Amino acid sequence: MKVELSKLTISELRGLLDRKEVTVREVVDSVYKRIDSVEDRIRAFVTITRDKAYEMASVSGNRAVNDNSMPLRGIPIAVKDNMCTKGIRTTCSSKILHSFIPPYESTATARLIENGYILTGKTNLDEFAMGSSTENSGFHTTRNPWDLERIPGGSSGGSAAAVASDECIAALGSDTGGSIRQPAALCGIVGLKPTYGRVSRYGLVAFASSLDQIGPLTKNVMDSAIMLNAISGHDPLDSTSAEAGVPDHTSTLGRDIKGMKIGIPNEYFIDGMDKDVEGAVKKAINQLESLGAVPVEVTLPHTSYAVAAYYILATSEASSNLARYDGVKYGFRAAGKDLLETYMNTRAQGFSPEVKRRIMLGTYALSSGYYDAYYKKAQQVRTLIKRDFEEAFKAVDVIVTPTTPTAAFKIGEKADDPLQMYLSDIFTISVNLAGVPGISIPCGFTSNSLPIGLQIIGKHFDEETVLMAAYAYEQSTEWHKRKPCL
Repeated sequence: MKVELSKLTISELRGLLDRKEVTVREVVDSVYKRIDSVEDRIRAFVTITRDKAYEMASVSGNRAVNDNSMPLRGIPIAVKDNMCTKGIRTTCSSKILHSFIPPYESTATARLIENGYILTGKTNLDEFAMGSSTENSGFHTTRNPWDLERIPGGSSGGSAAAVASDECIAALGSDTGGSIRQPAALCGIVGLKPTYGRVSRYGLVAFASSLDQIGPLTKNVMDSAIMLNAISGHDPLDSTSAEAGVPDHTSTLGRDIKGMKIGIPNEYFIDGMDKDVEGAVKKAINQLESLGAVPVEVTLPHTSYAVAAYYILATSEASSNLARYDGVKYGFRAAGKDLLETYMNTRAQGFSPEVKRRIMLGTYALSSGYYDAYYKKAQQVRTLIKRDFEEAFKAVDVIVTPTTPTAAFKIGEKADDPLQMYLSDIFTISVNLAGVPGISIPCGFTSNSLPIGLQIIGKHFDEETVLMAAYAYEQSTEWHKRKPCL
């Protein structure tokens, strides 16, 4: 029986394309056939770039095959709609940017272009990446392919759902407090947040500049490594881009992990965690041990302060970054009798309640008389969390935890309780505060067939070891091969 090309991985398609067994157009046709079949139920996209995709396919199809300098040649990839794409609408799923068309390309997507990719479309997200469920989109809610009544996670829920439902071969997301890893876990795919500074943020619409990081969402670990190779590297256009060399992240895949020390932090196995999640993660740790890894108990004592510190720092940076949306320079404008009223009307009508909530929290934390009590104190806690990881990594090679405390919850279940929603990222936030890399990979399913994610965290700029451990686990299990029935 002929396999639908949209269901394949980057590496599988690369082989078929290089051997001329399929054409780029056939691959693109398969992906859009799938989009036409399921998108009305999933609603993963804000903008579908069909004409642009076929234009790019025509260019890609004329290039020489077996070109190792273009590993993504002819591969349909979706991009989260908070990354600027020249000449293509970029909305951040917000009314305030509903008609914004960037005059320039983000560095991450420019590097995908250099590697020959095909842009499938721009995916839905929580407005300005502020959320954990994609329910905060200014346009529509994306649904989880495993259960259409449940959320796909967020804020990269559109990208995760598109990959899980084969509406693209891979996707880019952004991760500020878990927004790649959390939806990857809830949709049963692989999501990687690189080390802060590994991938340029130029052209990524800022939420919290010291935390945001672009990364891939893919069907397996090999594809994650391929994508990371393509988008990594120093960028003079981004002052926070690290001048670090870029290794071939595929080179360590398949190596024996015998003797690798994996840290198990007690702080990540908390009361209230779903029993199915806890059981699956503990089985995954046992599986890694059977492959030769050595479990070591570690402590990350300041973990309990991470959520509080994060929501002070992230909202403070958001209040500053989102000040640019004033109805004067670009984007949506709501008229008023004078400049101040225009400014106030624009922001009142252009931003959703969640975005306004975070702007107000951040403005309060930065205000006179409260800066030292909140923002400064949160920065000090962030330093302690970073030191916790540095101390733990003196004893271990990677740290293994659950990605989320529960599987995907039902749409609307937590919409009226922001604090419960914020706790969805309790296991991922510390990674962003410390700036270290982390990956989520499938490690099981709940009793009602919802995906569960395993998080593997590594040292700064040591994505190779993270990917090596993730690949070893993935190849010894079948979880990543399961697909939702749509």
